[in-house]
Amino acid sequence: MRQEKQRLRLGACFLLGLMFQGSALAKQPGHSPVKVFVLAGQSNMQGQGVVDLDHPQHYNGGKGTLLHVMRNTKTPDLYAHLQDDKGGWVVRDDVHVRYRVKDGDDVEAVKKGGLSIGFSGYPGRHHIGPEFQFGHVLGDYFDQPVVLIKTAWGGKSLYKDFRPPGAGGETGVYYKKMLAEVQEALASLDTDFPHLAGRKYQLAGFVWQQGWNDMFDKQALEQYEDNLVHLVRDVRAAWGMPRLPVVIGELGNGGDEVGQNMLTLRQAQLAAARRKEMKGNVAFVKTTAFARPADQSPNVGHGHHWFGNAESYFLIGDALGTRMLELLSRRK
Repeated sequence: MRQEKQRLRLGACFLLGLMFQGSALAKQPGHSPVKVFVLAGQSNMQGQGVVDLDHPQHYNGGKGTLLHVMRNTKTPDLYAHLQDDKGGWVVRDDVHVRYRVKDGDDVEAVKKGGLSIGFSGYPGRHHIGPEFQFGHVLGDYFDQPVVLIKTAWGGKSLYKDFRPPGAGGETGVYYKKMLAEVQEALASLDTDFPHLAGRKYQLAGFVWQQGWNDMFDKQALEQYEDNLVHLVRDVRAAWGMPRLPVVIGELGNGGDEVGQNMLTLRQAQLAAARRKEMKGNVAFVKTTAFARPADQSPNVGHGHHWFGNAESYFLIGDALGTRMLELLSRRK
């Protein structure tokens, strides 16, 4: 099943490549703009997928870590690009990540570098988020460099923390911080990644992975669809790109066996993507099929974080990236 999905994705990317030829997205190494994607949201965008921690008490003996998944998968080709011939984690020189995080004692620091493991909110290099495989999907398509700007904080709602100005009321503190971090990252491309100095850039897409906190407030849940539509409109206006491609990742934690509040939240996410004014350049990505059981995952008590299962985060990133390429193809 997964092998077939991988073949379909690769086939789709091939067709997309044909569609992009001769367009503004055509491959022109060294000349065409660097492709920049903004990945925003709360803790599941921060990245909770465990790579290699295997303490028997705290990490369930390593079940569901990225290493465990890769060693036990029936589809090794799906993960073959992640390590080199010596078993080291590949660090890409054509896909770059920038993420401002809290580094101990709430001191802010910036994680930046070539795409690999470790671009999460935790210290060290032991976790991944959706950016991991998302970056591989986009990087495998584009010849020009790709930059991923992550801007995410755990425990934040769209209703209050990320509240966009179009929703009325007080604009959320983290909506403002998101825009500020993107502006900071764009202004710092030359210094963060010196080999890109002098290259123009193109803000090419926005990815939203959020929703958990809004489930627990009646008004937040009722307003989620409208607030998400306002978010899309407002970030596009802020960046001067009225048709910026946007991909919304479903709050798929727990698979299909979940409570009514989560089902309502998922329906609101889908409805926002299907709104008439969003049609054509906003996409919803269903993720429930990527949920894995707690007893086969490293963080058995963290259902809000997909139980820390790295396979879940890998597949989410894969689906988000594939959908983003599909949206980009529609613009031509």
